[in-house]
Amino acid sequence: MNFFKNFILYSRLHTIIGTTISVSALYIISISISLEPVEYHIAGFILTLISCLGANIYIVGLNQITDIEIDKINKPYLPLASGAYTLKMAYVINTIALLISLSIAFYLGKFLLITVLSSLLLGTIYSLPPFRLKRYYFWAAFCIIAVRGILVNIFLFLHLHTMVLGYYHLPLSIRLLTAAILIYSIIIALFKDIPDMAGDHKFNIQTLSLRLGSKTVFILGNSLLAFLFLFLVIIPFFVPFDLNKPIFIIMHILMLVVLLIAAFKTDVKNKGSISKYYQFIWALFFTEYIVFALAALGS
Repeated sequence: MNFFKNFILYSRLHTIIGTTISVSALYIISISISLEPVEYHIAGFILTLISCLGANIYIVGLNQITDIEIDKINKPYLPLASGAYTLKMAYVINTIALLISLSIAFYLGKFLLITVLSSLLLGTIYSLPPFRLKRYYFWAAFCIIAVRGILVNIFLFLHLHTMVLGYYHLPLSIRLLTAAILIYSIIIALFKDIPDMAGDHKFNIQTLSLRLGSKTVFILGNSLLAFLFLFLVIIPFFVPFDLNKPIFIIMHILMLVVLLIAAFKTDVKNKGSISKYYQFIWALFFTEYIVFALAALGS
């Protein structure tokens, strides 16, 4: 049980949930919006999910391997920082996750392989010297945006769509989802550093939170997200829409209301409060995929 609990911590549960929901939602969209008969390919979907989860575990694990001293300040509960895992054990987990991810990607085809290889490359240079892009807020944000915002939503969708239909194209719903997740990725990149300012300052990790202040970054991120929700409420009235409009519009109005309530209740200067709010942003991120999937099912 202790190993399982620490493995969940090592895998960073919120990123595992995010990857699972995003892959599942893209699969649902790919089979729901088509006007033609589709092949469901459940086994292919499961293998795709395993490949993406393997890449996820490798990336978050590598980040912990290179950040042990920082995590002792910012996240002392993580297995490497707490001493529950040795470096050898972390290397074994990462190697297994990497091999599983790459083996499946090579087997299933070019679009999944592009997704996985590009994500692994960006995740590696994000953490490892001499690049260690996480030290620079622009490049750190770029890595998160490129993986979560572009690679997953475009190339992974192309992989799934080709799998179920035999050919590929990018419908409006996926282009709109990609734009939305790009904004979420920017906000996640902004907010992830607010609770970690003490450790980042000590180890000279130059984040936007340290440069501009946590309150400014908090206001900026929430303003972006509020404008995104307003945009998503309005856009179905102006473009040919391949999703269910009532579901799409009502859900984004509710998300905007919940965002405003949560933002007003958050104390930016309290690490516990802002950490909970960061997890809340991830919950909204998960919900966005679910909304798109539900609207696709209802179309």
